[in-house]
Amino acid sequence: MNRNKTDNFLNIIESNKGILYKVVNSYCRNNEDRKDLIQEIILQLWKSYDNYNETFKYSTWMYRISLNVAISFYRKENSRKRISNSLTTEIFDFSDTEIAEEKETNFGFLNQIISELNDLNKALMLLYLEEKSYKEISEIIGITETNVATKIGRIKSKIKKEFNQLKNQ
Repeated sequence: MNRNKTDNFLNIIESNKGILYKVVNSYCRNNEDRKDLIQEIILQLWKSYDNYNETFKYSTWMYRISLNVAISFYRKENSRKRISNSLTTEIFDFSDTEIAEEKETNFGFLNQIISELNDLNKALMLLYLEEKSYKEISEIIGITETNVATKIGRIKSKIKKEFNQLKNQ
């Protein structure tokens, strides 16, 4: 194994580990699943490292692979949990954050709404909330910028409508 290649890879992972944590925390509820998913993402990043396209930023490459692995993992876990009848609807785990009660309630509503989105829309919102440009989101997800803008606009409208409904209950 080429030591320089390994060092470069590890430096890229270290420099962009925030991406991994954001994706993993968005798709996994418990700590053991997060550990498993992060290992799977790093393995897939390593396997595809030789095929990295230098026209993209490392962060774009990492987001694309991480989201694809997370979505596959999430689907597999959901199928497994359905069989064992222990599926939960909450995707995000923010239970250890300490924020004001109203903000926590609003955040919980938003969290609930986002957790119910399909895989593509959830990925779009993750990247949007990360303040990625439509161009970057387009490169990561593999759809046109126009499609990104349209989908995000629709998702935001849906979230706003559902948020208001939940808040008024």
